[in-house]
Amino acid sequence: MQPLTIGRLAKTAGINVETIRYYQRIHLIDQPKKPIIGYRVYPNETLNRILFIKRAQLLGFSLQEINQLLEISDEQCDAAAQMGQDKLRLIQQKISDLSKMAAVLEEYTQQCAINTSHSHCPLIDTLIDENS
Repeated sequence: MQPLTIGRLAKTAGINVETIRYYQRIHLIDQPKKPIIGYRVYPNETLNRILFIKRAQLLGFSLQEINQLLEISDEQCDAAAQMGQDKLRLIQQKISDLSKMAAVLEEYTQQCAINTSHSHCPLIDTLIDENS
């Protein structure tokens, strides 16, 4: 296997080099020491950590929350579970809010569909009306 330079690490992790540099600046990953000759080589643990970060982001965790998760050891599973529960509640609330928004938009677009006069648009009228 070829050494994990920053470019190869980025390609393998499916991110760009600037993302790696950003993760280093905010201390999510460590930057290896630069050798006298050649390029920095990242250990496989860095790749695993980046993949962890990306999976956590897909679940909706912010980078700050991911940093907290990375600091939690296996012995503190209850703390990680609590963070997961908090995130789940937030996601469920967002789903509820989005469902309500979808229902309202569906109603207004149906009103547009049955608007035969075309003298006004019910959707636009509703968005303009400050009292709705």
